[in-house]
Amino acid sequence: LNVSRSYLQSDSNVKKISGHITKKVADRLADIFKKDRESFEKKWDDLKLFIEYGMITEEKFFEKVSKFALVKNTAGKYFTLEEYDKIIKENQTDKDKSLIHLYTTDPVAQHTYVTKATDKGYDVLVLDGQLDTHLINTLESKEPSSKFVRVDSDVIEKLIRKDESHTSKLTQAQADDIAQVFRSQVADTDKARFHVRSESLDENDLPMVITQSEFMRRMKDMAQFGGGYSFYGEMPDSFDLVLNTNHKLVMELAGDLDKEHADELKKNSAGIDKTKVEIDFMEKEHSKKKPEEVPSVEKDDLERLRGELKQLEDKRKSLLEGFGNEHKTVRQLIDLAMLANNMLKGEALSAFVKRSISLL
Repeated sequence: LNVSRSYLQSDSNVKKISGHITKKVADRLADIFKKDRESFEKKWDDLKLFIEYGMITEEKFFEKVSKFALVKNTAGKYFTLEEYDKIIKENQTDKDKSLIHLYTTDPVAQHTYVTKATDKGYDVLVLDGQLDTHLINTLESKEPSSKFVRVDSDVIEKLIRKDESHTSKLTQAQADDIAQVFRSQVADTDKARFHVRSESLDENDLPMVITQSEFMRRMKDMAQFGGGYSFYGEMPDSFDLVLNTNHKLVMELAGDLDKEHADELKKNSAGIDKTKVEIDFMEKEHSKKKPEEVPSVEKDDLERLRGELKQLEDKRKSLLEGFGNEHKTVRQLIDLAMLANNMLKGEALSAFVKRSISLL
């Protein structure tokens, strides 16, 4: 490019040259794709970083290249974006009419989640490139009804939401209690926060799986490249431990909890319900008056009730934690989920091995 320095100092002239180069590159790539797609596919993994960067930063480049830009699935097959959408449209459109693209960033580390998806008949993309997170943000902005979801961001039933569900074999109270039992055995750290929730999944699914919010994980991935996402990079990772209330082992634990503490739990529940009703009544009555119009004795009664409620809830929490401490199966199921997610290391891994031997 024989161009004078003074010419390049003009932003408009630089844009003209950049646009000219972009068009030439896009046209050349399109020509290679049309004439020898097989060769183009073999070179794609080497070309994709450059192409994706252009798609993210140059609108005109995106318009031209998006017609032949490729994606690869876990079977090693390549597709254009349009081809792939047609292939997954029937099976991977959710109840809200959004087309869901499932993907993995590491087929080996996320093998369990990939297998669950493929067993259900879904196709999974491999998006392990440096700019893939940025690219899928760009693709979603172009087509709001098209979404990308990593296979470990939720349980398989919720990755692509359909009008189907499994009836829980536990009552809501049982599910809440057994979830609290498991939560009592998981410790947060400076780098990770854990939340336990119960779900009524297929009885043949795993008893517990660990998932990470697509939004939060994606924001943390973006934070690695700086920009306006650094705030997310400083936050601890957040994980959901999803408990399958229809799995045999979880149901057995819930049954043992009832056998050992049914009377205590029933009495505690009655006390909590009664106290909540009284608190709700008083709060509604107080809301009808100005703060200064509420008699001190009524304010004191309300605070007393709130204190009693906390004591009852703490007592239940302590009981459930004690149950979790006594039953090795609880910690074993948690560690198995951690192990499947490559999160069990050091002392925790040693304890798991020792416990596994004792349970054999």
